[in-house]
Amino acid sequence: MFKLLPMLSTGCKMVALLGRPNKAMLTDRATTVTLFGPRRGRICLAIQEDPRSAPYFLIELPILTTSLHKEMASGQVKLALESETKTHKKKLVEEYVWIVYFNGRKSGFAVRRKSSSEDEKQVMKVLRGVSMGAGVLPERGGGEEKDGDQLTYMRARFERVVGSKDSEALYMISPDGAMTGPEISIFLVRVK
Repeated sequence: MFKLLPMLSTGCKMVALLGRPNKAMLTDRATTVTLFGPRRGRICLAIQEDPRSAPYFLIELPILTTSLHKEMASGQVKLALESETKTHKKKLVEEYVWIVYFNGRKSGFAVRRKSSSEDEKQVMKVLRGVSMGAGVLPERGGGEEKDGDQLTYMRARFERVVGSKDSEALYMISPDGAMTGPEISIFLVRVK
């Protein structure tokens, strides 16, 4: 009987932990990054503290979804967003105008949004339960789908590295530790 007591007490602790849904069992501070967009449109970048929170950085990139898919097939994607702002009173992610470089090539300009559009809010709502993965979401109307109406997404956990108040980097974390898929890096830099 006394040999069962440690097992019972461990089981009781586990039941007590499972009974508290608001307290996370794992304290993982990884940032969630979602790249999404229509197959025949531009890609959006959303950065969140966790999959259930609202994005604290949301921007439509001047990159076509098909171009991103081609580069992801090659195995390595590097996005660099550069802000040329004179004032440094704002946080880096609060800057509005960004120059976008995609795998070393200048792609154009992007403007960070103050708030999400209804379509973007719907995407974040649908993906709320997804912590990482990639796929296709159907058209919101629920009608017959065409290839251009589908919305593709890729969501993963990223390690956030803050270099200074003017630079941060996000590196994709592989779920199994081995790099089997594309390697994605995102850099945010404010140039003086």
